[in-house]
Amino acid sequence: MSVQLTTENHTFTVNGEFVGVDISLLSEKLEENLHLITLRLNSEASFTPSPLSIEWSQPAWDIQAGWTPAMDRNRSFKADWMRGWRSNAAASAPVYALYNSAGRNRLTFAYSDALNTVQYRAAISEETANFYCRIQLFTEAAVPMQAYEAKLLVDTRDLPYYECLQGVQAWWSAMAAYTPAFVPETAKEPMYSTWYSMHQHVTDRKIEEQCRLAKELGMEAVIVDDGWQTEDHGRGYAYCGDWETYDGKFPDMKRHVDAIHDLGMKFILWYSVPFIGKYSKVWDRFKDKILRYNENHGAAVLDPRYPDVREYIIGKYEAAVREWGLDGFKLDFIDTFYSPELQLASTTPGKDYESIPEAVDRLLTDSIARLRELKPEIMVEFRQMYIGPAMRKYGNMFRASDCPNDSIQNRVRTIDLRLLCGNTAAHADMIMWHPDEPVESAALQMINILFSVPQISVELDRVPSQHLAMLRHWLSFYKKHRDLLLEGRLAPRNPELLYPLVQSVRGDQGIVVTYHDRLVPLETGSSERTWFIVNGRREDGLYLEVTGDVPTQTRVEIADCCGQVLHTEVLTLAKGIHALAIPASGLATIQLDQ
Repeated sequence: MSVQLTTENHTFTVNGEFVGVDISLLSEKLEENLHLITLRLNSEASFTPSPLSIEWSQPAWDIQAGWTPAMDRNRSFKADWMRGWRSNAAASAPVYALYNSAGRNRLTFAYSDALNTVQYRAAISEETANFYCRIQLFTEAAVPMQAYEAKLLVDTRDLPYYECLQGVQAWWSAMAAYTPAFVPETAKEPMYSTWYSMHQHVTDRKIEEQCRLAKELGMEAVIVDDGWQTEDHGRGYAYCGDWETYDGKFPDMKRHVDAIHDLGMKFILWYSVPFIGKYSKVWDRFKDKILRYNENHGAAVLDPRYPDVREYIIGKYEAAVREWGLDGFKLDFIDTFYSPELQLASTTPGKDYESIPEAVDRLLTDSIARLRELKPEIMVEFRQMYIGPAMRKYGNMFRASDCPNDSIQNRVRTIDLRLLCGNTAAHADMIMWHPDEPVESAALQMINILFSVPQISVELDRVPSQHLAMLRHWLSFYKKHRDLLLEGRLAPRNPELLYPLVQSVRGDQGIVVTYHDRLVPLETGSSERTWFIVNGRREDGLYLEVTGDVPTQTRVEIADCCGQVLHTEVLTLAKGIHALAIPASGLATIQLDQ
């Protein structure tokens, strides 16, 4: 069966084998070069959908790069014989952008069904030099239905690629099914994390010692990671599931949480949502209600289609808030619910859902609703790659996935997050560095994640005083200019080159951070009166390319990576190139019209 629809830019074709099902495509022109395509399936009788695709092509005219949330560092095109990308509630998001090397959009498309699995691609043909675009549905086992409706947003406007992606984010956010969760202010504040600094060797006393130092440096919350529930240090999950404290590390969790609160910090605790370990006390209770077992982990993935499984998980979270006074949860491994190729056959009666995505949605929806009844400003952190629009309903903190000591990867992942997460707090992966490395090198860990919420994970009593001065400086800078960094008009240049230069503007302030380019553009004729120029490189010196027509008198203050002011001068910035003596990992503050 094939259905076609033609707009002024594309011809869309639906391909699939359905008997007794009415399939239709409708087009709505939102504005010039912005279309909304609606797919509808209807049947008088219930049917189990078989694979279906929406296909169209885009000439490869003035297209040099592409972007999707799942690319990470591999930003290359897909050829039409390669596998595309997969998204669902717990993996990425169904959106792709093609743009030129100047960052101008040529085609951005997004799909409204972010809950169920969607395979998508825009793949280049060797024979025709066209990109063949496809949205594939129902490629995994689907539940019976009588109707299905979803929309495809197709944007060919000549705009900066990031504006088109922000339009996709706004489109998703306006849908009732994806209304974003409330984001408390603390979710945007710097935090201390125990993972890289302590791993599973956490204890209440060690955490309290680190938090005393962390609070002095400007951190407002602590995330206590894996290890609190077990004496095991093997990095497995065989002891997950009971979610009771191990007395040898946390003899009185309520006392410990109170001690953190007395420091003026919030307390967030790690839980692995799906795992139930083979050594847990509840193993026998739930061992027949699992999706799969992983011997390497020593744990199984619980099946959320059973109401008693969901109730058990939610009850554990509620008890932790009531009894210990938690302020938030780091909910991990949600993506492991979605591995249909590894799924065991379900033979135990009692399920109230057949669809795993729908059951996970019910689990998380009920979890957040009930937790907010106990504490309205509850914080919930999710990790890449489950950072799509469906997850914004439940989580208010999205963290870059693990990239220890890799400042470049952290930059790429946090900017990728920012392009789609709207007002959800985008967090960096926990930053760490070697205590003996040069302070300018350690500072790059902070500078590379300036446009996200910092999480710090070093032993603060073991790093040199110079490193602490650096950390205090950049955390202070982040807190003072948080609105500019997190809520300004973000303009990340050249994703295909891993964002070598990132700019943000808010009100009369602007910031440019260069990670590779030595030449930094500055428009002095704009409304911004204060500019911060950050040298995110391991080399001294930058050049400003001033584009304003009217010479502007400015006051320039140069500081090193620890915030120590090196010199201040008043100069006239005329149109052209000007040397700026910012040291490696340093900062220039430029006040215009002095």
